[in-house]
Amino acid sequence: MAAKASKTSATTGTEAAGGGRPRLLLMDGHSMAYRAFFALPVENFTTSTGQPTNAVYGFASMLANTLRDEAPTHFAVAFDVSRKTWRSEEFPEYKANRSKTPDEFKGQVELIGEMLDAMSAKRFAVEGFEADDVIATLARQATAEGFEVSIVTGDRDSFQLVTEDVTVLYPTKGVSELTRYTPEKVFEKYGLTPEQYPDFAALRGDPSDNLPGIPGVGEKTAAKWINQFGSFADLVERVDEVKGKAGQNLRDHLEAVKLNRRLTEMVFDVELPCGPLELAREPYDRKALTVFLEGLEIRNAGLRDRLLAVDPGAVAAEEAAPEAGVELDGAVLSPGGLAPWLAEHGARPLGLATVHAWALGSGSVSEIALATAQGPAAWFDPSQLDEADDKAFAAWVADESKPKVMHDAKAVMRVFAEHGWSVAGVRMDTALAAYLVKPGRRSFALDALSVEYLGRELPTAAADSGQLAFGADEQAEADALMGHARTVLDLGEAFTGRLREVGAAELLTDMELPTSALLARMERAGIAADRGWLERMEQQFAGAVQQAVQEAHAAAGHEFNLGSPKQLQEVLFGELALPRTKKTKTGYTTDADALAWLAAQTENELPVIMLRHREQSKLRSTVEGLIKTISPGGGRIHTTFNQTVAATGRLSSTDPNLQNIPVRTDEGRAIRRGFVVGEGYESLLTADYSQIELRVMAHLSEDEGLLEAFTSGEDLHTTVASQVFGVAKSDVDPEMRRKIKAMSYGLAYGLSAFGLSQQLGIAPDEARRLMDTFFERFGGVRDYLQRVVEEARATGYTQTILGRRRYLPDLNSDNRQRREMAERMALNAPIQGTAADIVKIAMLRVDAALAAEGLASRMLLQVHDEIVLEIAPGERKSVEELVRREMSQAVELRAPLDVSVGVGADWESAAH
Repeated sequence: MAAKASKTSATTGTEAAGGGRPRLLLMDGHSMAYRAFFALPVENFTTSTGQPTNAVYGFASMLANTLRDEAPTHFAVAFDVSRKTWRSEEFPEYKANRSKTPDEFKGQVELIGEMLDAMSAKRFAVEGFEADDVIATLARQATAEGFEVSIVTGDRDSFQLVTEDVTVLYPTKGVSELTRYTPEKVFEKYGLTPEQYPDFAALRGDPSDNLPGIPGVGEKTAAKWINQFGSFADLVERVDEVKGKAGQNLRDHLEAVKLNRRLTEMVFDVELPCGPLELAREPYDRKALTVFLEGLEIRNAGLRDRLLAVDPGAVAAEEAAPEAGVELDGAVLSPGGLAPWLAEHGARPLGLATVHAWALGSGSVSEIALATAQGPAAWFDPSQLDEADDKAFAAWVADESKPKVMHDAKAVMRVFAEHGWSVAGVRMDTALAAYLVKPGRRSFALDALSVEYLGRELPTAAADSGQLAFGADEQAEADALMGHARTVLDLGEAFTGRLREVGAAELLTDMELPTSALLARMERAGIAADRGWLERMEQQFAGAVQQAVQEAHAAAGHEFNLGSPKQLQEVLFGELALPRTKKTKTGYTTDADALAWLAAQTENELPVIMLRHREQSKLRSTVEGLIKTISPGGGRIHTTFNQTVAATGRLSSTDPNLQNIPVRTDEGRAIRRGFVVGEGYESLLTADYSQIELRVMAHLSEDEGLLEAFTSGEDLHTTVASQVFGVAKSDVDPEMRRKIKAMSYGLAYGLSAFGLSQQLGIAPDEARRLMDTFFERFGGVRDYLQRVVEEARATGYTQTILGRRRYLPDLNSDNRQRREMAERMALNAPIQGTAADIVKIAMLRVDAALAAEGLASRMLLQVHDEIVLEIAPGERKSVEELVRREMSQAVELRAPLDVSVGVGADWESAAH
């Protein structure tokens, strides 16, 4: 069953594989990266550390498509070194009119270079020359060697390179659509041959390069002259024959046009370190490419698969068995075969892999594979188990003494429960381990981890969903899934050492794995929902949305599409002539911040209406999503809790996202009334920590003033405000308290003075003075915040009081934007991460105490810092005492933990 991967050798001569001509693909790196940057909105492509990735993503997507479509045997990318070239030496104004490179674009070209290195692609950048000159040189050399050449560039001057052997692929829509320019296409477009294009371009001028044109002479006139006189040289020779005002303008600007002609001509003899024959494509460093994409949080598995699909070594990888390089003695078990296999192998650590078939909050297992480190492996279809096999598997999977290694154990536990199998003895979860080792990554797919940590390819599959795609061949499916099981086991071994290195071994065993098991039970239990109430709420929000639409139309004086940014821009800034907001590529921004600014700056009612429309639309969408997830028959909502999304350790939820429900608005609280106590239980109980982030900040900073404010028993924000503003506590007004509350929480989240000014609606200078005054009174907080950033810059990471790390390499970045983002994360991570750890400890303590005291009440939800329990009849007092005790004793802080508890028939009534 084992198979070894073999390498394919790339073409290195003037004959391609199969006997055809070799094909060289040349790409203008800067040109295409810049176009990719403007083709994709930067706000949608930014890492958690603030690094924009839109140019990288767009370039990678274009590259994957082009390599697929052109199927080159040879490939290279040329980059500009700087704007200082032989052209700028001859004409200092060359490209001098170009706008400053956007900050968001800076650094992305270097990242594209890293990606190309991982793809084993040759890169050129020659001092004093532009990428076009390098491409022209390589293209001429290649055609002399018998190559077909394709050039991808956004520079029209490259049309002069077009021949029967050279095609230019010019982007016509972002970077997603490339138009092929052959000699026929150039003639169709301009009425000229490619050889005549430099003459034409010299006469036309080029505003983008700051090359002046001739007044009154456009493209049509320029083309007419070239066709009439045959060439630029002949036109100059006979310039006195050109009639009219245009002719006089040509003569008046002849020296400038001659200069244009010299600058437009490409250089064909740039000295290069290698030639076309040495540009043969080579197999990727697939691990490096996977790590690169993961590092930039590019989680689109389709993009990665498209890039890997055009790897010259992909054929060898596809021909290799899924567990390439691993010896497996695999068996497809028939009914009656599982029990004896487990009896022989079940005492040793086993890797387990499954294929899940999910359906509306529950699921089934359609395939299971087990693997040992020694080689034996097994595959079986759980629907075909006989009674003895089922009993043996249920006993093995529930046996705490039988060690198991899984990937995303929570999903396995939840779906196993549908078969009546409880899970115990999970010693390692490779997804959770990968998260603790590198919490900033965005994908924990098994195939990506396998490549990164084991250098092992798995079958292409949507691994995140558990839906594998091996085809109809049962043996192939069995072999593949057994390879997955062995990979899980091997990854577990690899992560064991890694966890020790980063001090996270106990976090996995003592916190994350037990939390995973608890969350699996909470997901399966779900929470009861009042469908009728939620449907009435949806109708209410729908009515409010429609009312806002009518009011917006009345304010504008006509109907328009409120969901169209373009139409809204026309109304706000054109028809109503409101002050213009930040300029973007598509016009002036109309996001929520811009609308709020307009509402504050003007008396026009439309921005206020638009804000209400968006708020009500979001609420309607939230309720619609909740209704759709109510399970048929059971009447409960089963959310999915995520342990590996937030780098700080916080839990989140999806399908539905319960954190989307606002908790500080009347509408949000009304939605929470739709979550009710279920049949067989008497009430819901909610519990959370009061001001936990600020208590953690007080503990970490050891600031005596802040600690005293917590232990005084009085309102924290009032006490702090009295010290900051220098007034008696009785003289602290609501505005003072509001400012202090916003600033205190802001400091715990790395808020800047500018951010505070925006939040409070005050001038940045006033916000800075407020923060300075705060730090004068609470110097321990100031010193701590400075110290945590300095220590993180030295070590590369921050750490919670329980040792959870957050790695922040951008603290030493040359990019100011990335560095400042990392500094804010360094301020926030220890505080928010410690709070998240405390909440998990509290959950585990409460759950363990419920079981120890034999209570039937159960935990249902964890949202933000709040825990929601369903209380069994007669257990309210006992559970409330238990929750207060266990949560308050979760950890010992210098600022004691304070627990708030509430009980009611629904989530909102149970608020406290």
